Amino acid sequence: QVQLVESGGGLVQAGGSLRLSCIASGSIFSIDAMGWYRQAPGKQRELVAKITRNGSTNYADSVKGRFTISRDNAWGTVYLQMNSLKPEDTGRYYCNAHQWVVVIRNGLDYWGKGTLVTVSS
Repeated sequence: QVQLVESGGGLVQAGGSLRLSCIASGSIFSIDAMGWYRQAPGKQRELVAKITRNGSTNYADSVKGRFTISRDNAWGTVYLQMNSLKPEDTGRYYCNAHQWVVVIRNGLDYWGKGTLVTVSS
């Protein structure tokens, strides 16, 4: 099992910055990738940023150049540095960990409970 706990959300003015943290515990040795997703009220959850085992990253087009995802060694903690925040960045941000399980030929996803980010205009 993998447990994820997010922190760092809050209320910020447009143009400001926040850093989200996600602490992973449990069977973290098996994690292939981790990422941040967000869900705005009335909208579907969407990928914000992802980092893979080898350190490669993916970002949603809407956050490129503004957000940076990073991690420490052994997936202990993953961060999302958010700069130049916009009102449309508002939403609940969830930490995700992906685990590929060979024996079932499927991936498993673990989720934190999320942390709320509100950007005022």
